[in-house]
Amino acid sequence: MNEHQKIANQETKVPTGPSMNDRDFINDMLATEKYMTGAYSIALNEASHEDLYKDIQSIFNETQNAQRRLYNTMFKHGWYKLETAEAQKLQQIHQQFSNYFKEQSPYGNLTQ
Repeated sequence: MNEHQKIANQETKVPTGPSMNDRDFINDMLATEKYMTGAYSIALNEASHEDLYKDIQSIFNETQNAQRRLYNTMFKHGWYKLETAEAQKLQQIHQQFSNYFKEQSPYGNLTQ
């Protein structure tokens, strides 16, 4: 089994203890922004008034951008770590979901 290459920045150390530190605060804000984008997405799906839809869409975009900036901040400080995936594994997963979509979706025949 091959070891996956880690993609990370050097971790910025933060104080430990019962008090929240910078990492805790940013992580909490990130979780909130993720929750809010999910809620705004549902609101967009259900908005029946065009002007309301546009207002919610604007707020959604701002919230999504804030979420991305928080994620980038956490990655920059080494608080998020990623690992590379093998190309073969990615292709296998892509094929699996493509087949599932074709079999299960009424729109599956529109792919490719």
